[in-house]
Amino acid sequence: MTDVFIKICGLRTAADVDVAVGAGADAIGFVFAPGSPRTVDAATARELAARVPAGVLTVGVFRGQPVEEVRRLTEESGVRGVQLHGDEGPEYYEALRAEGRTLLRATAEHVARCGEYGEDLLLLDAPDPGSGKPWNWGSADFKAPEGRWLLAGGLTPGSVAEAIGATGAWGVDVSSGVERERGVKSPELIRAFVEAVRGTHA
Repeated sequence: MTDVFIKICGLRTAADVDVAVGAGADAIGFVFAPGSPRTVDAATARELAARVPAGVLTVGVFRGQPVEEVRRLTEESGVRGVQLHGDEGPEYYEALRAEGRTLLRATAEHVARCGEYGEDLLLLDAPDPGSGKPWNWGSADFKAPEGRWLLAGGLTPGSVAEAIGATGAWGVDVSSGVERERGVKSPELIRAFVEAVRGTHA
């Protein structure tokens, strides 16, 4: 069985990036969507992304922004992945497709399979992303999508193993679940989260 893919999102400092990479995260997320306490500018993201080894995916997170702005911030920051977190349709994914770039589609809707909009990875999130409120993955009605998909929304070091067991998620994404206060990451919680995920395959 392959290891579960782990994305740690909403990082804003060099220390947070170093801890996440050192703990064994597969992807690091930088928020460019406006209105979040985790939002960074392109210059900051470029400095942070430069600390990340080639084997770890760097992802810019966008929500409801014009495709030209998404492309500009992606290029200025040098991130290798783009996560769209709004009502962006398939035309966005087509416009942003580039050699070596990974496209992620984040949604709170039920989706049958990854790739319907042209995305490489699908992320199932809570209706209020970044709030720490869990997605209803425990519901009897939950049906896992086909393909490479990440579970997000309210996951913590204490709940992530159960969530993976219940859903069979290919990957997981966390932001508020590894914070000591809103927008401020905890190194201990980042390490504990990664250890809890890896423990599901021990």
